[in-house]
Amino acid sequence: MAGGDDEVLRPDWLSKTLAGVLLGLVLAFGVSGLLSLALSPMATSSRNQLVMWSVMPVWMGVLGGCFFFRTGPRAWLWLGGATVLTWGAFLLLRNL
Repeated sequence: MAGGDDEVLRPDWLSKTLAGVLLGLVLAFGVSGLLSLALSPMATSSRNQLVMWSVMPVWMGVLGGCFFFRTGPRAWLWLGGATVLTWGAFLLLRNL
């Protein structure tokens, strides 16, 4: 490997995976909530289906992307910050 890094499996893969699974799910729920607010003029049944089916692609995207972080704590920090911002925006916009 380039740069002399001969480790095939880094020791922090578990923390990255847990960050992607746990925080990714909460983040995906927040994104689906924001999507629901953005699509409020749409018919309820269509909107509910779209919001429901949007959770899994967002969650899998976050789970796949969590391995691009250099360390596990960075994954927790960035995904945690994104989750807090997403839910803060959702709660703020919901009450407007």
